[in-house]
Amino acid sequence: MAVATQGGGEGSNDLLFKNITQILDLLLKDYDNSQHPNYQEGRPTTIRTNILIKSMGPISELDMDYSMDCYFRQSWRDPRLSFRGPVDKLSLNIKMLERLWRPDTYFHNGKNSYVHTITVPNKLLRISQEGDILYSMRLTIKAKCPMCLRNFPMDTQSCPLIIGSYAYTSQHIVYHWDKSGVAFVAGMTLSQFDLTSSPYQNLTLIRKEGKTNLPPGLYSVLQVNFNLERHAGYFLIQVYVPCVLIVVLSWVSFWINREATSDRVGLGITAVLTLSTISLDSRTDLPKVHYATALDWFLLACFGYCMATLLEFSGVHYFTKIGSGETLGLDEEDEWDVDEDDDEEWTISHKVPEVNCSVVYNVQESVQDGHFGWRGNPIEVYETTPSKSMESKETQTERKMSCFRQFLRCVVADLEFRRERMRASIAESSTNSVSKIDRISRVLFPVSFTMLNIFYWVMYYHISDECPRNRANFDSRL
Repeated sequence: MAVATQGGGEGSNDLLFKNITQILDLLLKDYDNSQHPNYQEGRPTTIRTNILIKSMGPISELDMDYSMDCYFRQSWRDPRLSFRGPVDKLSLNIKMLERLWRPDTYFHNGKNSYVHTITVPNKLLRISQEGDILYSMRLTIKAKCPMCLRNFPMDTQSCPLIIGSYAYTSQHIVYHWDKSGVAFVAGMTLSQFDLTSSPYQNLTLIRKEGKTNLPPGLYSVLQVNFNLERHAGYFLIQVYVPCVLIVVLSWVSFWINREATSDRVGLGITAVLTLSTISLDSRTDLPKVHYATALDWFLLACFGYCMATLLEFSGVHYFTKIGSGETLGLDEEDEWDVDEDDDEEWTISHKVPEVNCSVVYNVQESVQDGHFGWRGNPIEVYETTPSKSMESKETQTERKMSCFRQFLRCVVADLEFRRERMRASIAESSTNSVSKIDRISRVLFPVSFTMLNIFYWVMYYHISDECPRNRANFDSRL
């Protein structure tokens, strides 16, 4: 027991301590700490509470809980401890708590809370002459926080803290918030959230029989909600921007010639695998909820665009790519008819130094016995201009048929249409290096992805959260 006093000498201090000891002995002589202060009068004891929060966090989405370090104060009046003496207030040792009545306050949604004990138990007990008792302690509270992550990471959360008596009904104990209510130490910040508000109120809990092991009845409780708004900056830098860049990088294949099959396929597969890695990493700290979050929808959209890029090239490769050593399973009537006994000699033009060289076929159409075929003679040609086979050129089928009809034939996988394109390409001795599908995709993919992003960000930032909130709506029926 320690008392802060002012005295003129050691003799007066000894007398003061002696008087205080006598006062405490008289107060506790017939004191019953098993009954609340007003039980003889038949009215409840009022417990006034306030909290000063020093720090808050971490807030875990995976475990759906939060922690905070705070000073938890309770005060009530016990007329049995009123006294008259040389001091207005007595600061008592915490061992005196065992001899006094105190409320059995606990946290309804608490998970793992404890009192700080370094270097001694962080508790304070004071008694005034009127019998007012102040009981303060420093706590670290870990409580449940039901979260709705549909808008993650543009979400807002409301984490409640519910305080009440474990066994006393409202006929014995009534809780009220003190004037200061819930306060915060100046300069307190959270790493991933902004604390927008912390409304608090008094509530009455109806505890029904059979649902819990506690006696049924009405219980007075206090509730405070910590309304939090998440910072999306971390996810913009670590997830959104990389995903957008990967999708844009996959569009580079639209400018690569269709003959570069391995380059275009490798680029698309690399983009898909990179997105898979980012997606798995972003889900590490999230619970396995049954619904898709806003981040999941964005990653799915990016996956869709990368897969669409690969499928686009599949269509280009199968339906429009002609030549470059590709062989097609033609029918017997479409096979090349090469006369092995042809006496025609190879012709070689005059060689010019440092010119391009290519080998083409001198193709002639012939009809023999009603049979349609091709006669080809290889000719080694030296020319001073780039090879015609590397030019971007459309086939006769593309000029004769509209793009819509060509698209329909591609969708139904019309092999006859593909054979016609090969015949026309062989007749013109050219290779299709650029497809109309690629040209359209160069515009369609960026424009549609930009529109999707505008819709995505507007929807999640300006449409109200549809998730159920915990703000001031604690279920009063258990």
